[in-house]
Amino acid sequence: MDEGLVHNDWAGRKVLVMGLGRFAGGVGVSRYLAGQGADVTVTDLSGPEKLAESLRQLEGLPITFHLGGHREKDFAEADIIVVNPAVPKDSPWLEIARKHGTAVTAEMNIFFANCPATIVGVTGSNGKSTTTAMTGEVLRVGKKVWVGGNIGNKSLLAEIGRIGPDDVVVLELSSFQLYDLAELKRSPQVAVVTNISPNHLDRHGSMDEYIRAKQHILRYQGKKDVAVLNRLDKEVVGWEGLTKGRVVWYPQECAGQSDALPKIELRVPGEHNQLNAAAALAVGKVFGIEEKAAREALVKFKGLEHRLEFIRELEGVRYYNDSIATTPQSVLAAVDSFAEKKVIILGGYDKKLPFDELAVKITGTVEAVVLLGQVREKLRSSIEQEKRRRNEALPVCVQVEDLAQAVAAARGCARDGMVVLLSPGCASYDMFNNFQERGNLFKKLVFELM
Repeated sequence: MDEGLVHNDWAGRKVLVMGLGRFAGGVGVSRYLAGQGADVTVTDLSGPEKLAESLRQLEGLPITFHLGGHREKDFAEADIIVVNPAVPKDSPWLEIARKHGTAVTAEMNIFFANCPATIVGVTGSNGKSTTTAMTGEVLRVGKKVWVGGNIGNKSLLAEIGRIGPDDVVVLELSSFQLYDLAELKRSPQVAVVTNISPNHLDRHGSMDEYIRAKQHILRYQGKKDVAVLNRLDKEVVGWEGLTKGRVVWYPQECAGQSDALPKIELRVPGEHNQLNAAAALAVGKVFGIEEKAAREALVKFKGLEHRLEFIRELEGVRYYNDSIATTPQSVLAAVDSFAEKKVIILGGYDKKLPFDELAVKITGTVEAVVLLGQVREKLRSSIEQEKRRRNEALPVCVQVEDLAQAVAAARGCARDGMVVLLSPGCASYDMFNNFQERGNLFKKLVFELM
């Protein structure tokens, strides 16, 4: 990584953006680079028809597009390649770049190298989106705050000229982004870790490598920096020694009981959101935000789209969209958020994660599961095995081909007073571009029920 990548270093450089994305993943960095005078080429394996929305946002800019496939010449002749985090590190196209000595970086690295504000980075296997959003709400009590990173589709790099040194930037950071940041040897001044459980093993190869990527959020902190860590997570507790900065533990102890969770008034359900809110309060304290004002900000927080999002009630059944739940642990939290009997829509892309704990949780407690996607057979096998082991009849397992069939099947299984919950526990890539597209279709299908 070229640490000299500052505002005036891009003029005239040949920059290749690898991976535009169908939901604006590369739009922000492309706009930024074009605005800095770089000679920008965007390459993507998808064709223009699939990238129409992203291309619309770049209309009129001096950018060359090579779509529907990559060209070896682009990778050999570029001065710098900016790689979308979704691109595998062992891509043969990146090997071409390495053979030609071409510098490779990522949008988040460029942002860190140029951001004048204090950065709060939030990572973890589950809850990081909600924690990021909650933290932003708390800090807005007394600061000018920018929220971005892996949350939503808006690139803060395109806004960097408006970010001031007295502002605070709150970033959700994925394991892929943190892996890239290791090249820059930078960690956020305030680092928040929610929890660690298996995720993205299809990309990282092993749990050890996944954890190592996550730990970069602490590894390059200085003595004046702060790490905000979850004292209830067995893995995270062992990370205290990774940072040179001050460690702040959350949640605070209640009445001397180390495992008690102080109650925080929230609109969003679930004990997991109590933990997310506790992290946000801890960050607020680091920045000198009065706790009463911080709690008032959290009361107003309505939750994120696609995270336990209430859609509608029909014939006494309430429908919730939890499409952002892309790990089994996220589903566990969702199940615990509702006392009512449940029908859950599960399944999607196979990230090579185990489903044993999920099968144990839902067996005997969930009325029915509707299974779809790449992992539906794997899920059914785990659930049926657990049912046999415990001699349980529930949950009823129904396999379907697509989300429309899943919604219809879930409605057929649900009765008055029950909850239908889309909480897939898997990524969406086998059937959708991302979890937002999956969640939006679910909402459309639910609203169309008569």
